[in-house]
Amino acid sequence: MESEDTKKIQEMKTDLNLLLECLKYQMDNPLSQKEALVTIHSIFEQNSNAGVYFQEIGGLMFVQNLAKSSEHSMVKEAALYTLGTVAEQNVYCQQTLCTSELFEDLILFLSNDSNTNLKRMSVYVILVLVSNNRIGQTLARETGCIKVLSQLFRIVLSKYELNLSDKNVFQSYQLWSSVCSTLCVCVNNPQNDENQMLCCSLFPHANDWLINCIKPEIIRPICSFIGLTLANNTYVQKYFVSVGGLDVLSQVLMQLESDSHKTLSSVKLAVVVIKTVDACIADNPTFGEVLSKYHIVSKLLALLLHESLDSEEKFSIILTLGHCTEACEENQYHLFKNNGLPLLIQALTESQNEELNKAATFVLYNCKNITEKLSLREYSFDENEEQSKDISMKEKTIEEYWKKAKEILHRIEQLEAEGNEENIQREKCKDNVSSMNINIQNTLKHLHADSIGEDPKTEDEDKSQSRNLQSYKSHGFMSKACANDDQMMTLLKSTNPVNACYRESGQNETLCKANASCNQNLHEEATFGGNKFVSQSSDCVFKRPSPSVKNRRQQLPVTDPFTLCSDIINEEVINFLSADNCSKMFNYRCSGCVAAGKSLNSRNFSKLLHSCPYQCDRHKVIVEAEDRYKSDLRKSLICNKEILLTPRRKQHSNDPTTSRRIKKRNIRKNFTEEEINYLLSGVKKMGNHWNLILWSFPFQQGRKSVDLAHKYHKLIKHPKCEAPLLEEDLSVSV
Repeated sequence: MESEDTKKIQEMKTDLNLLLECLKYQMDNPLSQKEALVTIHSIFEQNSNAGVYFQEIGGLMFVQNLAKSSEHSMVKEAALYTLGTVAEQNVYCQQTLCTSELFEDLILFLSNDSNTNLKRMSVYVILVLVSNNRIGQTLARETGCIKVLSQLFRIVLSKYELNLSDKNVFQSYQLWSSVCSTLCVCVNNPQNDENQMLCCSLFPHANDWLINCIKPEIIRPICSFIGLTLANNTYVQKYFVSVGGLDVLSQVLMQLESDSHKTLSSVKLAVVVIKTVDACIADNPTFGEVLSKYHIVSKLLALLLHESLDSEEKFSIILTLGHCTEACEENQYHLFKNNGLPLLIQALTESQNEELNKAATFVLYNCKNITEKLSLREYSFDENEEQSKDISMKEKTIEEYWKKAKEILHRIEQLEAEGNEENIQREKCKDNVSSMNINIQNTLKHLHADSIGEDPKTEDEDKSQSRNLQSYKSHGFMSKACANDDQMMTLLKSTNPVNACYRESGQNETLCKANASCNQNLHEEATFGGNKFVSQSSDCVFKRPSPSVKNRRQQLPVTDPFTLCSDIINEEVINFLSADNCSKMFNYRCSGCVAAGKSLNSRNFSKLLHSCPYQCDRHKVIVEAEDRYKSDLRKSLICNKEILLTPRRKQHSNDPTTSRRIKKRNIRKNFTEEEINYLLSGVKKMGNHWNLILWSFPFQQGRKSVDLAHKYHKLIKHPKCEAPLLEEDLSVSV
């Protein structure tokens, strides 16, 4: 492979040397020189490194001088074309050719009355030298090349009606298009602010062309030139708006949007204009107010609905919408008015392009304020009569939507209130009944005190006070629970059956109802209206006996008839309520769920669940699992008789052989002197912690903590016996 490559390189060098000699010795034959230049051009296209060798042998300078000195236009055109190809293929050759002398020669070719093809080749060389080369951009400005190109931009096309079928017109259009491309490269590639300031003088002429000739051949080059000249330059953007450029682009966009339903090319061309508009307002969002006069937002939304657009084109449209609505509330309202928000949300959910999703999010964020203002009805416009009518209709529809939404919320709140109404009513009834229970207990004690030995006058006064207090309390709690007396009566009927008995039978049934409802929580619920209220009421009812009455018992005895009567009534009412209410409320409930407060264990709970005909799903699963477990145990008991549900009892046998096998043989071991010393020192350090002593010292194997305790007690009883052999031996189990 290396030999082949070197061979090709050697052949390329040989060809270039021969072609250069041909150019030098065929000065009188322009056709031969043209053919040699075309051949050199083809070699440069095949091998980019050929230009470096051609420069080393002096061919590049010779071709440049040939283009300058030749009298034949065809040779000049071929020479310029070859120079452009070399500069385009190799950066080193581009930097070598980028000189002020070459730019001046190219300006001469463009200024003289030369043919169109020679001018096109000159513009092509300028394009190649300036592209991605800041030095070339600077030389183009300093040598006046940009001014010459601007003049060509103005005068090449003299008529707005283009007839591209005509050969001369077509050649002029090609030259004009090349000039536009070269100006685009001069201002932005890389960006050059000074060149942008020079080229902005062409904006009025470009606006005239956009207004008078809406054709793709004109709109695409002009929009590219305007967009690149405007990019990231606020001064040029302001100048473009001041000369009416944004208005012209808006009018062109409106025309293209109206034609987009007929031809697909109008849609694509409209996207080009949209990109130019976005370049103009990207750095100055306030320019969006100019677009609001032409309702550009609605046009952009209409174009966004076309199915022929790809993701990049949709991204350009949505980004332009974002810049239009960034600082202009009128454009935000137009977006909201034309149902742009649902369209953007749909694009956000369906698209997988991150850039498009970011642009859609940017637009939605811009419209956040306008949606809040519309919801609060704080937005207003000063438009003509027709627009105000449309806005009023929209506001009416929005108000209708809000009314419907409020109705739905109101219904939801009603359903939630109805769901919690029963619990609230039960709590209120419990409070009412607790207050009545307090009143009745106070009345019983007061009546008993009066019956013991008080004057008739004091009895009447106390009875009247107790009745007033009872009516006051009952009325107070009833007013808090319900709005009127009828509601309270129906509420008491639905919550407690004893209340109905109270209304029918009088005061005795009232006692039953009050004592039954709050028998256990009497002291806590007595403080419903506050501790002060209870203390005051107790002071009014439980009066101290008058000093004239002597030998009166201040405390009720245990065998008091009224107390016994109240206790009996409490028990009967509790039994009645538990039998009646539970049978009604939990008649069709699961026994396992209802019997939460009973004392249950594993045996009676299983029986309770098996006896219940209305088992819930949870307890039904428990019962089925228990049955399956028991059946599996029965099957395993049949297969293997050793598995039993109950533990076996130990069988005592009288056989001496078996008893010898079961009982372990005990071996007697005497305590040594060392063990006794261990024991005494351990007691001295640790006290009577026998396990710690056993673990801390190396006693004989099989010794237990009990053995140590017994030995120590014997040592205390017989301190004179020092020899361990004289001590009683302890049995050590092996």
